[in-house]
Amino acid sequence: MYVQYLNLKCGREGSVESHLEMGKKLLAAGQLADALSHFHAAVDGDPKNYMAYYRRATVYLAMGKSKSALPDLSRVIELKPDFTSVSFILKSNPSDKEQKEAQSQLTKSDEIQRLLAQAHSSFSSKDYMTAAAQFDTIIETCVWDVASRELRAECFIQMGEMGKAISDLKAASKLKSDNTKAFYKLSTIYYNLGDHEMSLNEVRECLKLDPDHKQCYSHYKQVKKLNKQIQSAEELIQEKRYEDAVSKYEAVMKTEPNVHHYSLHAKERICHALAQSQQASRAVSVCSEVLQSDPENVNALKDRAEAYVQEEQYEEAIKDYETASQHSENDRQIKEGLERAQRLLKQSQKRDYYKILGVKRTAQKKEIIKAYRKLAQQWHPDNFKDPEEKKKAEKKFIDIAQAKEVLTDPEMRTKFDHGEDPLDPESQQGGHHHPFHGGFHGFQGFNPFGSGSFNFKFGFN
Repeated sequence: MYVQYLNLKCGREGSVESHLEMGKKLLAAGQLADALSHFHAAVDGDPKNYMAYYRRATVYLAMGKSKSALPDLSRVIELKPDFTSVSFILKSNPSDKEQKEAQSQLTKSDEIQRLLAQAHSSFSSKDYMTAAAQFDTIIETCVWDVASRELRAECFIQMGEMGKAISDLKAASKLKSDNTKAFYKLSTIYYNLGDHEMSLNEVRECLKLDPDHKQCYSHYKQVKKLNKQIQSAEELIQEKRYEDAVSKYEAVMKTEPNVHHYSLHAKERICHALAQSQQASRAVSVCSEVLQSDPENVNALKDRAEAYVQEEQYEEAIKDYETASQHSENDRQIKEGLERAQRLLKQSQKRDYYKILGVKRTAQKKEIIKAYRKLAQQWHPDNFKDPEEKKKAEKKFIDIAQAKEVLTDPEMRTKFDHGEDPLDPESQQGGHHHPFHGGFHGFQGFNPFGSGSFNFKFGFN
């Protein structure tokens, strides 16, 4: 008989159901040892099958082995707290100690059943907080009870405690091998939280179990489309194709207009793309929309600050960087941006080469040279006869020439854009001064302050 049991156990001969059915027939025929072998095999085949434990316990009791039956009865209560047949199977004559232990298990079973009824009543009345607390007590004893975990998860969802709901549903998906319902719920929770990647992972698990699951397949198509759009938009940002990235994120908002997380994320990334592409005015507008919904959004604060710098609104940029630093103290980008904005503010209160030439900070070299030519012709000292006006023109002309020199030299312009004046010894680290290459003699092919009258001659290369 023991050999037969080993064959059943190791060879997995037959299904769990067939072992249970055969065991019942043998038990009815009074062949207890053979019945026990089949119930052993059923338990080994499915350790979460409460009926297998229940049947094995009845055989143990019929054989007078109450002590062996008690762990199986406890397991039945854990797996199936509302199973009432347990109280009717103590038919042998157990010892006083065994009777006391059995009675304790039955009392616990009665208490669990009472709590279950109360929990279901609280849930039906939409008293989710009370129901969740009652399910807590039930699950402490019946850790394998999938139904209670799923109902507690629903309570947490209604209470807005999504982290706890996720934890229960993950456990339920493992405790029940074909739990498509748990995977679908997990996917929808992650989706509504804005985590499209985790949502996609969970809905794929659902479809592995049932490729024809209507809810999971419909949800899968939506999540996959959204996920692909977001990934494509991020790739475009990495490639610095900012306008294309903006269009792609606008498509994201059309694909999912009802979940706030995706609209907010899309606007945050559009804000970033616009700031990076020097579209300052649009960037400020979109970033401000994000910050109305999420005032502590560090990324939006940084990008709006950068856009303010581009707009030469340095005080506003400083405010955004300071606010961002309160929520992300160790962010190096914030620290460097704040220092730069502070230098530029100080610089703007002195000499601004862009303003001298009347060009934007984003101006290309051709625009700078064109502006310089026009102003140099306008303010050349030869054009003025009055001594005072000539003196004023000389100063203006020097400023124009210096502005042109700084802004057409990549190294000098970079320094100036970071808040340093390359022609101001005080702003240079270590006191080193970049000389004004044009000077007053030989400046770009002409000598504005030669002896006698001015000789006006342009020699642009």
